[in-house]
Amino acid sequence: MSNSFIISQKDFLATLFFMQPICTKKTTISSTSCILFHVSNKELILKATDLEISLQYSCQLLESSVENVQFLVPGKKIFDVVKEMAGDIECIFDENQLTLKAEKKINISFNIKRAEEFPPLPERIENLMQLDSLFLSNMLGKVSFLIPQNNATPSLNGLFLEISSKDFKLTTTDGHCLAQVTSEKYVLDKERKWLLPRRAIFELKKILENSNVPSIFLGMCDNQLVFSGDRFNFFTKLLADEFPKYESILQHDSFTPATISKSDLVKTLRRSACLLSGQFLATNFMFSKNNLKVSLKNSEIGNLDEMLPIDNFTSENLEMRFYSPYLLQGLQSFDSEQITCFLKSNTRPIIFKAIDDSCHLMYLVMPVSANNP
Repeated sequence: MSNSFIISQKDFLATLFFMQPICTKKTTISSTSCILFHVSNKELILKATDLEISLQYSCQLLESSVENVQFLVPGKKIFDVVKEMAGDIECIFDENQLTLKAEKKINISFNIKRAEEFPPLPERIENLMQLDSLFLSNMLGKVSFLIPQNNATPSLNGLFLEISSKDFKLTTTDGHCLAQVTSEKYVLDKERKWLLPRRAIFELKKILENSNVPSIFLGMCDNQLVFSGDRFNFFTKLLADEFPKYESILQHDSFTPATISKSDLVKTLRRSACLLSGQFLATNFMFSKNNLKVSLKNSEIGNLDEMLPIDNFTSENLEMRFYSPYLLQGLQSFDSEQITCFLKSNTRPIIFKAIDDSCHLMYLVMPVSANNP
């Protein structure tokens, strides 16, 4: 009997899709452009790694004559081919080739390599807690937008995850703004802190949004963080750099609160951003007892002057200047229509706060100095 198995194209393609950002990244080891196939008589386990993040994903087989075989297949090429197929796919392999057959007319072969060339993935996972997948995905979405891609300060290019006996906390910053989401839903007796790379966060988020798993486990394995579902293990190395000490800048006990409509403010900020025309120009914000006056002057484009109602502001008039895109990017993470901002002076940050779906969200923006245009 030939070595063969049959798999649903839909399941096969979905799994290969998750592997693509990993197997297409160039590394110092050529075999990482391949996907490791581990075939048994019940399931196909696929593995991909770029030496920073790794993914192991299993697919149920419709039929299989295989007991335990491993080999490497070019990752992008097989994805591109399977994407153009339909129905059930019969996979036949020998020592040198993997052949895909489908629809009684498709017959395409790939040269395969020995599994020994593939870097080993971590083993012996120590699970620490179980998390609701939708909850984690939502929390990541509220702060991940702020992670820089290639900041000169390496510690900023990641997401800081802290779990204590009090709360579960995610923090990101680009040096100008800071976003933090906190929940008391998940805690650990022993405090843990990890700095996760940007790529890992966005790939994990993609898996959570598309795999439809109700819950996942968070664990450790060989100094890597692991997120595990029913059919996958997602591994990520951690950044060794120390995340900035942010606690003091979030202190706002002496600040004055003000409540404002998020949708009104966002629309004003969008109009303000339209007048920037790619320039770093500060928008002026004048807070008074019942109103917020927003104004911007661009000598090349035009002017903006708008008045928004605010509530609960009891301090003297306060004038501050901000780069409107910085405010806009964070406010779009808030679900609440009414949000509260906290103000102190034109040299201290503005801090927005709200409670969304049992999560406490904070977003901080530093003002633009009067010396800047």
